[in-house]
Amino acid sequence: MRSGPRHIWLCADDYGISPGVNAGIRKLILHGRINATSIMLASPHFNSNEATALDTLNSGEKRAGLGLHVTLTAPFSPMSADFSPLRNGRFLSLNDVLRGAVARRLQSELLITEIATQLGAFIDVFGRPPDFVDGHQHVHLFPQIRDAFLRVVAQGAPEAWVRQCGRAKVGRHLHDRKALTLDVLSVGFRRKAKKLGVKFNPGFAGTYDFNSRANFEKIFPRFLSSLPNGGLVMCHPGFADDALKSLDSLTTLREHEFAFLSSEAFLKVLADHGVVLARPTGENRGAA
Repeated sequence: MRSGPRHIWLCADDYGISPGVNAGIRKLILHGRINATSIMLASPHFNSNEATALDTLNSGEKRAGLGLHVTLTAPFSPMSADFSPLRNGRFLSLNDVLRGAVARRLQSELLITEIATQLGAFIDVFGRPPDFVDGHQHVHLFPQIRDAFLRVVAQGAPEAWVRQCGRAKVGRHLHDRKALTLDVLSVGFRRKAKKLGVKFNPGFAGTYDFNSRANFEKIFPRFLSSLPNGGLVMCHPGFADDALKSLDSLTTLREHEFAFLSSEAFLKVLADHGVVLARPTGENRGAA
């Protein structure tokens, strides 16, 4: 039996998607409510000012791990030249990307080039490789894409870890279809990552139905119940502004997540479950 608290990663996805989301994520980092964020270099609202404001939080003692949020779906556009397929200059929808990946109709070399371009942009902006790498809407788990993704990380950021999205076997809820799909996709992803020597998180949580009835404060505790030491919980906090509304349907729920993560109730949930946030220096990463 493990003694002491479990150290976890609480990662806010989508930094860069809008100024309101960016500001919310930075505030949570500043106050020690999250310890990682995943950055969308392909977003039109990510720029050097947003990068500097985030990186400044890590001056002195590091407050948060910074990751690359590889983006390959609409409404965003590629950062590399000659990427295809596109629709009106943008990536295809999530469903179309998934269908193309399953049918193996995507072009591997173009995927490698695009992912490497996004990784190179991260290194140019922050002056170093990311601490970890994952994918917007979990596209990095899809067939074909996972091979390109892992190859780029293994070669371009060999010290980084990657996000696998499989839950711990104990306590899985079989009614959560989204989580079950990620469990299945993560099996092959982990196998390929191990073969390449790429590290990954030992457990994952954070999925729920993004609908108006969702109560994040009530949902969050279940993410912690069976999460192993070094596990990762994804979240999507922020403030809904016009920029966000033009790009993404996840708006009001981001504000609900931000409110809970800023609250005393959040700290009580962590304490009740024997959980603390891992130190971003890496001592408690727990990656496999």
